Amino acid sequence: MNRKKNVVIVGFGGMGNWHSHELENSDVCTLLGIYDIKQERIDYAKSRNIYTYSSFEEVLADKRIDLILISTENDMHKPLAIEAMNRGHNVFTEKPVTLSSADLAEMIETAKRNKVLFTTHQNRRWDEDFLAVKQIIEEGTIGPVFNIESRVHGSRGIPGDWRGMKKHGGGMMLDWGVHLLDQIVNVLYPQKKIKSVYCTMDHVTNYEVDDGFRMVMMFEDGIRAYVEVGTSNFIELPRWYVQGQDGTAKSSWNISKGKIVCCTNWEAKDAVPIRTAAGLTKTMAPRTDDTIKTVPYPEIKSDVHDFYRNLVATLDGKATQLVTHEQLMRVMKLMEAACESDRLGQVVAFDA
Repeated sequence: MNRKKNVVIVGFGGMGNWHSHELENSDVCTLLGIYDIKQERIDYAKSRNIYTYSSFEEVLADKRIDLILISTENDMHKPLAIEAMNRGHNVFTEKPVTLSSADLAEMIETAKRNKVLFTTHQNRRWDEDFLAVKQIIEEGTIGPVFNIESRVHGSRGIPGDWRGMKKHGGGMMLDWGVHLLDQIVNVLYPQKKIKSVYCTMDHVTNYEVDDGFRMVMMFEDGIRAYVEVGTSNFIELPRWYVQGQDGTAKSSWNISKGKIVCCTNWEAKDAVPIRTAAGLTKTMAPRTDDTIKTVPYPEIKSDVHDFYRNLVATLDGKATQLVTHEQLMRVMKLMEAACESDRLGQVVAFDA
């Protein structure tokens, strides 16, 4: 039986702390220690009896380490990861992997040259609301899909830390966009090419980085994907809204409140007109009950720690990593295309 892998966390903030709890209860990994430049985070780690390294050099010199997690501000992912990989360490970062496709290419080249594992923690692949949509699409529950909308809404603006600073890689595209894009283009439609991107970014509470955006991607076969992130929304829209030729699916984060309605008789199009304030409409009249049916929404259970299990299996030669270099690059170039679209105020071509 292969032994548990020793993991060190570099950057013990919010996500670093989240990872520490995952590792303390892991069936495949052991938390060896943490390193942070802030004394209060070191003190907190010590209060939990977690070993604290005195420097990044001490981390790099520890030959017991199997994996290093870089969970710092976004702009530090690249230099720390490259230094660690050049010392022969396997590395994974928190998302986003880095700030540009050029930086990512350098990181990938470093990993290949040193023959080490390198990837990023795309934990939202295990969100149950997302996996339910994936099942709906794969099983053809609502027929061939022509439009998929994915959004997350908050009402508190950008957190008042480095996430609002451009130099540290702040902004909602890099914070949440990277998740939503990865879900759609790398898991739902990994083989479908995207032909164009149009994006507009919001600056409601922050003018240095985007505090929200709206983005449309057109796939080569006509499927449209709409991705939206907002931080000034006091009434939320659906987390998912998916349209197929035979029905529609809608859900929030809570899939127990999800709903699927399918058409059972498309030819029965006659409807009693409904009266609006300014007149009648037959086109927008609701379907009658005898022509539609409500389908049970999928009940999905997942375990985000499968990410760690995959890393360990990859290191042991029993699997290939789930979050690949090619997938990381696809999302990074998509985010760059979105920023270029916003800058130009127009649709931009994309072919990947």
